[in-house]
Amino acid sequence: VQLVESGGGSVQAGGSLRISCTASGVTDRRHCMGWFRQPPGKEREGVATIRSAYGITYYADSAKGRFTISQNSAKTTLYLQMDSLKPEDTAMYYCAAGRFPSGRGGVCATSDFSYWGQGTQVTVS
Repeated sequence: VQLVESGGGSVQAGGSLRISCTASGVTDRRHCMGWFRQPPGKEREGVATIRSAYGITYYADSAKGRFTISQNSAKTTLYLQMDSLKPEDTAMYYCAAGRFPSGRGGVCATSDFSYWGQGTQVTVS
């Protein structure tokens, strides 16, 4: 599995940015895709996830109402539309993929993610 993020950059507070992740080698239809971020000096945290086959999404409280996770119809590209950006959104954003375990419902959990991209920097000033 290879995940390559793109679209990061610098933006002013209140602005918008869309970051993308191109995924290859993800063949399990039960897979999870997600965005995580690591602010400077802090631990990595979940932002938004999606159960790819069903479109079931999860958003962290910090992302609700401002960020939207989506994927293309082929499920090979993952997006994160970020609106109303705040300086506290400044972080390295990572794309992640993994397998959603059978026999469990609900949303993807952090423990479901096994593959990670290299990250794309988002800076809000």
